[in-house]
Amino acid sequence: MPDDVAFETLRFGEGRFEFERLEALLFDMDGTLSDTDAIHRRAMVETFAARGVGLSDEDFHRHVSGQSNGAIFAHFFPAFSEDERRRLADEKEALYRRLTPRMTPMPGLARLIGWAKAKGVACALVTNGPRLNVEHTLKVLGLTDSFDTLVLGEDLPRAKPDPLPYLEALQRLGVAAERAVAFEDSEPGVTAALAAGVFTVEVTGPSRSVGLGLGADLTVPDFAALALWSRLTATNVRATT
Repeated sequence: MPDDVAFETLRFGEGRFEFERLEALLFDMDGTLSDTDAIHRRAMVETFAARGVGLSDEDFHRHVSGQSNGAIFAHFFPAFSEDERRRLADEKEALYRRLTPRMTPMPGLARLIGWAKAKGVACALVTNGPRLNVEHTLKVLGLTDSFDTLVLGEDLPRAKPDPLPYLEALQRLGVAAERAVAFEDSEPGVTAALAAGVFTVEVTGPSRSVGLGLGADLTVPDFAALALWSRLTATNVRATT
């Protein structure tokens, strides 16, 4: 049995959801569109080290991965002012962009977005990443025109793990939660998508072999997974227009 099938926790049309139709795909960015965690960690480690602060693997996964910069830098630099934290975050993100002149899309991503466009299914990017990183990532991956809307946590009163970014995406697209699928890789992201009532697919990527155990509806290694495509192609898909 392929690993992606072994990861499966719930089939479309069974249990929590019964799709009448699929109208939207909602994508996280970092660690989901591309396996960028290692590069983010390197940029964070170097930025922290210059201030005498260490960053362990456990700290990264618990307090960095998927979190907003506001939450990250408030946790590690509680004595800094908000302006100081923002400048430090900007420094780290600038380093990250310098380290990523090229990126590799997650396997199956181009196929999935192309499939969605052909079917009239809307695509949204829902991320805690800062705007400059979003623009950089989409340009490097060749996805600048791939999304119908971009929802940035930094533009909202609350970022992930709050469900607000996903609720905002659904509202902009005019799509009900039960007619959308979200793709996430981190604890804050999975938590946010589930809380918004969206069918949530956890993408583990090459760096993990098992899911986070947070109750995602489906867990797959990437967008090429048979478990994902067997569900998508069996789902009634209708355009939102």
